[in-house]
Order: sequence, then C-alpha cells, then structure tokens
Amino acid sequence: MMLLLGSMSAMAGSKLTAAQCNDYPFKPVVGEVTHAQLEQELAELESVGYDPFRDDYYYPNNLQAAQARLHEKYVADCAPATGHQGG
Repeated sequence: MMLLLGSMSAMAGSKLTAAQCNDYPFKPVVGEVTHAQLEQELAELESVGYDPFRDDYYYPNNLQAAQARLHEKYVADCAPATGHQGG
C-alpha cells in the first residue's frame, strides 16, 4: 500500500495522465468508494499541499483550498484546450 501512495504522489507532481483524468477523485464514482480510491484522493490532495496530519483550527478551509487547487490542476491537465485562432 505504501508503495502505491508513493508512486501516486510521484505521479501527482507531474501532469496528469489520461487514465488519472478519468479516475477518482476527478470523476464521480458509481457504487462504493474503495479504500484504494480514498488513498489515491489523499495522495492527490497532498500533492497540492494538503497536510492531513496538521493539527489545524482551519481544517475545513485548508481541505477546501486543497480541493480547489486539485480541481485547478485537473482543469489545466485534463480539460480540452480552448485555443483561439487569431486573425
């Protein structure tokens, strides 16, 4: 399991792959969320600065900020390009 988290963290620091873009936590899950999926989500959140072990009064705000950063990363890496052709 730790190897999976380590490899996910390493991948999370770089551009997301097509498989990652189509996987949890970026797409809604049909059915129950697995333990492995929760670990993946945590690794992705940690890759954008979230620290789950921090004793933090502002816990909800810090988690939401990390989720927003993760969403920005998803949009940057996974959303279709919307370039304009100038004329």
